[in-house]
Amino acid sequence: MRPISLDQAWGIIAAAVMPLKSEMVGFSDAAGRVLSAPVVATFDSPQSNVSMMDGYAVHDAMADDTLDVVGVSAAGSRFDGKIVAGQAVRIFTGAAVPEGAERIMIQEHVTTDGDRITILEPTIGPTFVRAIGSDFRAAECVVAAGTLLTPGALVAAAGAGIAQVSVTRRPRVATIATGDELRAVGAAPEHDSIPDSIGPGLAAMLGAMGADVVGHGLLGDDLGALERAAAEAVAVADLVVVTGGASVGERDHAKAMFAPLGLELLFSKVAIKPGKPVWLGRVGETLIMGLPGNPGSALVTARLLLAPLVAGLLGQQRPSPLDWIDLPLGAAISATGERETFLRATFADGKLIPVANQDSGAQRALGEATWLIRCPAGQSARVENELVSALAF
Repeated sequence: MRPISLDQAWGIIAAAVMPLKSEMVGFSDAAGRVLSAPVVATFDSPQSNVSMMDGYAVHDAMADDTLDVVGVSAAGSRFDGKIVAGQAVRIFTGAAVPEGAERIMIQEHVTTDGDRITILEPTIGPTFVRAIGSDFRAAECVVAAGTLLTPGALVAAAGAGIAQVSVTRRPRVATIATGDELRAVGAAPEHDSIPDSIGPGLAAMLGAMGADVVGHGLLGDDLGALERAAAEAVAVADLVVVTGGASVGERDHAKAMFAPLGLELLFSKVAIKPGKPVWLGRVGETLIMGLPGNPGSALVTARLLLAPLVAGLLGQQRPSPLDWIDLPLGAAISATGERETFLRATFADGKLIPVANQDSGAQRALGEATWLIRCPAGQSARVENELVSALAF
């Protein structure tokens, strides 16, 4: 099967992935979840005209006018009367504006003498009144379905007057690392062995994406053991992510381990560098994604392809899991070959600087890189200060 383009891979993922079921949660459990139903306001906000400043609510006044202060309006304790010309009400930020008041004279623009004030400034410019319903009206959508509940989105949702939100269930993800050379992180080194360094990074990425990692298997290249692990993972997970074993050697069993379960292959290679061996399949309702075994390739492909897949399971639309922006280069980059290429980069002084070691097996570079630079296939060399498309990494 020929490699497909990255855009084609994104299209296949979008067509194959459906949001999981919803559940109701309180605000203490809502952070980082994705709304499955819109949040609709239960009342107007604000519920009346309110003051934007500390000062005095007045009906109308000119510079040098002297007014009688007839009451006080504070947040949560309004002045219930009506004011007329020649009167003022002491008012504080967030308090309801009394009936009859047309503007707020901020306290710096008046002088006080007992229960009287004198206006120092002309009554022009801002009224400092926040109008009823200027934030939102009752029955309006305040936060749309598909929104990731960031702190700001949580403020908006809570302000709508509801106690719970409908969110998509977090995807259950099982991860499997394959390869006889792998050892558990922190285990005593053996000849030709390497730590399973992808495992912690992948788990962290999945957690940040909004998924729950329900198990991690560290297995060698024994096909029988891999088949048993595959069956166990499919039984408990919405998504299984396999690292390594995606090439064509005799010990590469990443796809074969799912064959007895009826693996349906959706794509097997993507024309990108690094990460060409990345693949996607399905067993029943469980999705299977295979990532390359080299750390750089694994994390780059996870950012490019696993992120939109998990976002699809969550129904996330805002913000986009792939938010590309144009940024200037801080150093020249070479021409791109026949595959679309992604350079790991740092960001300093407002510019992207490719890390020195772009090898797919490099691990230190992953600790430095915070951005990916997208280089289309066949792109000519680019010089410092040219704009390139970039994605937070």
